[in-house]
Amino acid sequence: MNILLVYAHPEPRSLNGALRDFTIQRLEAAGHVVQVSDLYAMNWKAAIDADDSLRQRAGERFDPALDSLHAFENGLQSPDIAREQDKLRWADAVILQFPLWWFSMPAILKGWVERVYAYGFAYGVGEHSEAHWGDRYGEGTLAGKRAMLMVTAGGWESHYSPRGINGPMEDILFPIHHGILYYPGFDVLPPFVVYRTHRIDEASFPATRDALGERLDNLFGTTPIPFRRQNAGDYEIPALTLRSDIAPGQSGFGAHLA
Repeated sequence: MNILLVYAHPEPRSLNGALRDFTIQRLEAAGHVVQVSDLYAMNWKAAIDADDSLRQRAGERFDPALDSLHAFENGLQSPDIAREQDKLRWADAVILQFPLWWFSMPAILKGWVERVYAYGFAYGVGEHSEAHWGDRYGEGTLAGKRAMLMVTAGGWESHYSPRGINGPMEDILFPIHHGILYYPGFDVLPPFVVYRTHRIDEASFPATRDALGERLDNLFGTTPIPFRRQNAGDYEIPALTLRSDIAPGQSGFGAHLA
């Protein structure tokens, strides 16, 4: 299978660097073909701006969405954006690897999403009607592919537990899982999270490595997170709220799990 690893850490000699190298070796040993987008090594431009199009719309002010659509539809995208989109089309599975910085992904990875997820490519696709509000949340350009987050965090696992001070890790990652991966159609796998990274040394690393190896070995067998599909009947359209008989009395992120 084809696997794209999008890697966002500035130091190759870090724990993340060791996990990246192991991931590539493990996947290739299993017969997979791996491409890596090492964003810091690529000096990836994070900011979306008018230079993302080779030719702007004549006489128009810059509009991030409309200019993105114009560039995508007319073959005018910046070459770095087009290359990453080709990698996503090629991949059967995508792994986003990053340290959890300020409760989210590093800015360079967020910028990769903002620029590569062009209007017409990852959003704004499909029929919009009273019965079908676009191909998204379980449908879309990337449907049929799998995605997994590989995340490192400095805090203890208990800090990210249901009653932990930082809030549940599944809630912290929900905007990425549901909004960045599930939105354009990925089947989203449970994340692989490494906690207390500053305590991992040469003696303790093998346990982390082995746990990651098991997840990678089952990349195409693990059951995805059971997010509700937008157009499968659970949501009222066009309001896009859950029907009153679906998860009654529930609200928040958990209500969107089947």
